[in-house]
Amino acid sequence: MNAMYTAMDSPLGQLTLLGSPEALTGIYFEGHRSMPGKEQWGTEEPKQPIFTQAIRQLEDYFSGRRTDFELPIATHGSELQEKVWQLLRELPYGSTTSYGELAEQLGDRHLAQAVGAAVGANPLSIVIPCHRVVGKDGKMTGYAGGIDRKLYLLELEEPESSKAGKLF
Repeated sequence: MNAMYTAMDSPLGQLTLLGSPEALTGIYFEGHRSMPGKEQWGTEEPKQPIFTQAIRQLEDYFSGRRTDFELPIATHGSELQEKVWQLLRELPYGSTTSYGELAEQLGDRHLAQAVGAAVGANPLSIVIPCHRVVGKDGKMTGYAGGIDRKLYLLELEEPESSKAGKLF
């Protein structure tokens, strides 16, 4: 794999995109908790088609013109992480779930902590929507990019009918 990276500006600050010519492998915020070391990023390749496609789709997402992503991605997690990340990809835009609900979908509600660790290790923030996972009671819980960014993303995806109800 030819590792490469680029950066883009977003409403949430600079995002670092990692990938290869074939697939996007990472999207990280500044100060991201689980960001790989720079020695793993490879060479800076801002003109690579995978990055121009990802940047265009992320810009469309942030402007409200896109609700899902059509990008070739590659993740390299454990069996449990891959299962959790697949469940996250199936979460509809504007919805949320809890760690416990994801654990139940995996067949064992006692896996909630392990699910939380897998969510926290998600390498493709936004594209694999880990921001849609909240605590059992609906409270905001940790987010590798920070709670403020998680809140921003959830508000961005909030249905218009819910936003209108908040005005009164």
